Amino acid sequence: MPLPKTTIVILLLLFISCKTQNKSSNLPENLPKTVTADFDGEQLLKHVKELASDAYEGRETGTPGATKAKNYIISEFKKLGVEPLGKTFVQEFPLPEKFNASQGENILGYIKGSLKANEYIVITAHYDHEGIQDGNIYNGADDDASGISGLFAFAEYFKRNPPKHSVILAAFDAEEKGLLGSYYFVDNSMVPKAQLKLNINMDMISRSDKKELFAVGPQYTEKLKPIIENVERSGDVKLIIGHKEWTFSSDHAGFHSAGIPFVYFGVEDHEDYHKPTDDFENIQPTFYKNAMQTIISFFKIIDTKEL
Repeated sequence: MPLPKTTIVILLLLFISCKTQNKSSNLPENLPKTVTADFDGEQLLKHVKELASDAYEGRETGTPGATKAKNYIISEFKKLGVEPLGKTFVQEFPLPEKFNASQGENILGYIKGSLKANEYIVITAHYDHEGIQDGNIYNGADDDASGISGLFAFAEYFKRNPPKHSVILAAFDAEEKGLLGSYYFVDNSMVPKAQLKLNINMDMISRSDKKELFAVGPQYTEKLKPIIENVERSGDVKLIIGHKEWTFSSDHAGFHSAGIPFVYFGVEDHEDYHKPTDDFENIQPTFYKNAMQTIISFFKIIDTKEL
């Protein structure tokens, strides 16, 4: 018995539909992978914009602007479920007499490791900057509000993905005055120094016209090289092992001096480095988000390794 014309039309449409579905199901294999961010990119930018605003007066150590930044960081840590490393978040340290302030204040957060609670990865950035000079506010958006916001991105990631190693999130003070806060932290470690297994330092990670993010440190620790070389880059970030001359240029120096492996993530100096024009408007949001995701991707790998 012949099929009705309407039935033939329906079957034909179903056949075409199935063919179309089969063909389209192969498309994702030919498309670029979309990297899912492990943090809120808009929040990342929001924190930099806040800390690099004139209200913080350049965040020079010992000034009201630095105190305002300290309070902001502690508040965000609390919101993100970060515990203090000690009885409080603040580690005070003395400053030489040549400075206007008598002490600096590191801010130390803690996330307990799920498998290796007695082995610590210390993730660092510095919140101080150059303050006000000749009436100009040095807001330090890239240097280093970008790194401090990166600490919040890590905290956000850990809230959903508890690390295997314990993590210290350290916002250091007095980096611009000779790395004083970070050296004090290492020399007066609140946990046994032998348990400090790795330092990941972020200082200037939010802009690069060449889209280059440098990793310094694997030159001294052979097992870190293949990890950096094979880490998944986000977007078009170029992750490069290099700039060995930066070994003592930021807060990772104290760790290196103590024999603790480190990876320092940063960009090359730009036209606004240590100038009052290092403002939020001059960072590069897409590069910054991709650089931050690349750093977290590195952590994901290193957290699975024996340190």
